[in-house]
Amino acid sequence: MIRSLVESAFQTGYLSVESEGLLLQVLAAKSYLPDDLAALVALRNAVQAGTVKREAPSSHWFELLMQFK
Repeated sequence: MIRSLVESAFQTGYLSVESEGLLLQVLAAKSYLPDDLAALVALRNAVQAGTVKREAPSSHWFELLMQFK
């Protein structure tokens, strides 16, 4: 699920509020694979670089992703 949400963000150039919420739910449930974490890191880097724009004003999601390297 994480990889499909990340792919969608890269295709559209935007990370929706809904997608962020789903990503947070999956992370909280700890139901992800190592490949999912690599996709999250790529998304985090794209958000930092401005390649992908966030729809949500809050930075909670971004702060959570900062722990993944």
